Amino acid sequence: MPDWSEKRTTEKNLSNLSFNRLLKLDASKVRLYSKKTESGKMPLEIKENVYWVGAIDWEERDFHNFEIPRGATYNAYLIVDEKIALVDTVKHKFFGEMLRRIEEIIDPKEIDYIISNHVEIDHSGSIPYIKKIAKDAKVIATEKGRRGLCKYYDCADWEFQTVKTGDELKLGKKTLTFIEAPMLHWPDSMFTYVKEDKLLLPNDAFGQHIASVERFDEELGVEEALYWAKVYYANILMPFGKLINKKLEELSSLEVDMIAPSHGVIWKNPAKIIEAYRKWANFEAEEKVCIVYDTMYHSTTLLAKAIAEGVASKGVEVRLFHTRNDPWSEIVAEILDAKAIAIGSPTMHGGMFPPVAGFLNYLKGLKPRKKLGVAFGSCGWGGGAVREINKMLEQMGFEIIDEGLEVKFKPTEEELKMAFDLGVRLAEKVKTK
Repeated sequence: MPDWSEKRTTEKNLSNLSFNRLLKLDASKVRLYSKKTESGKMPLEIKENVYWVGAIDWEERDFHNFEIPRGATYNAYLIVDEKIALVDTVKHKFFGEMLRRIEEIIDPKEIDYIISNHVEIDHSGSIPYIKKIAKDAKVIATEKGRRGLCKYYDCADWEFQTVKTGDELKLGKKTLTFIEAPMLHWPDSMFTYVKEDKLLLPNDAFGQHIASVERFDEELGVEEALYWAKVYYANILMPFGKLINKKLEELSSLEVDMIAPSHGVIWKNPAKIIEAYRKWANFEAEEKVCIVYDTMYHSTTLLAKAIAEGVASKGVEVRLFHTRNDPWSEIVAEILDAKAIAIGSPTMHGGMFPPVAGFLNYLKGLKPRKKLGVAFGSCGWGGGAVREINKMLEQMGFEIIDEGLEVKFKPTEEELKMAFDLGVRLAEKVKTK
C-alpha cells in the first residue's frame, strides 16, 4: 500500500483501489493534488458560495441497461457558509476527483453536513469516504434514505438527522429546505432547495446522462440539453408521470431561477425544463409514428418500410428503428412523445423474435400511456408473433387500431400494398386522435 503521508496519488490510482480497501485507509493522510500544481482553474461557483464539485465520467456507456452513448456526470454541490454542507456525492471510483475539487475551496474536514438526496450508489458511493475525513459531519436524509444508506454501508458511527418535507436547516446566511420526492425515482428521494439563492438541487429529477466540460444548459446548448433530458426522462422517469405532475404543482409555490440536478448540465433556464417535464408527464404527443422492428431474412424489414411510406404519404412524421441496431434508450425517447407505434417481428418458435420480445418487455416497465398501436410481421408457416405483440400492447393499455398484418415468407407486391395502406390508416388515426 502506498505511503499516503508522503506520496500523492492520481484519480486513476484511487479509482483502481477496491471499495473495501479504500474504506480502510486513514483518510486523514490521503492527499490528492496540490492546489499549486493544478491547472489554475478557479472552482466552479454556480451561485455565491455554492460550488459544483462533481465528476465527469467520459467512459460509461451502460447505466443499468440504459445505453448512454455520451457518458455521464455525477454532480455534487458544496455550500460554504457559517456551516458547510455537501449536497450529494459521486460514484465511489470518482471520489478522488470530487475530493480534489473540494480541497480547492475548503479543508474537507470542515464539512458540517453531508446531504443525501438519494441513496443510489452513483450519488451516495463516496459518502463513506468523505466521512473518513469529515468525521463529525452529520448525514441528512429522509428516514427511508437513512435506512437505505445503512443497508449499503456500515453507518454504525454516523450521526444522522432525518428530515421530511418543510424541514429547514440554517447554515448561516443560507437556508436549506427539504422536499420529499418519493418514487422520483426511489422511495427515499428528496430535493434540497436553497431558499436565498432560489436554487433547486433535485438529484435525479431534471437530469441528463451526458459527459461534457460544459456545466450549464446555455453552454451546451439548451435544445441539446433538452434532448438528453428527454432521453433520461423516457428511460428512468416515464413510469412516474402522475407523481411528477403533483411534484411540479408543489414546486410552483417556490421561486426557482436555477435547477442543479445530480446528472448532466445545470439549468439556467428552469422554465424550459419544467415545461418539458409537464408535457412529458402528461404524455402530450406529436403527430409522429415510431416503427420498431427486427428481422431475420428482411421480410419484416420490407413491411416496415412500406408502412413507413404509408405514414409519410399523409404528412405524418415517422421514425424507423431496428431493435438490434438502435439503442433502446433512443427508441423509447422517441416513443415518449409519439402518438402511435407499430411493432414488427418475424415469428420464431410460435412467438416473437427474442429481440422484439425483449424490447417490448423493457417498454412495458416504463408504462407509456395514451398510445395507438399496431402489429406486423412475417412467418414461415404457423405465425404467432403478431398475436403476441397485440397481447403485449393491450397489456400496456395501447389502443389497437387494427388486428395487424402477418405475411408468410417474403411479402408480395400485393402484401406490400397492404402494409402501405396500414401505414395510411395509422397516420389518419394519428391525425384524428
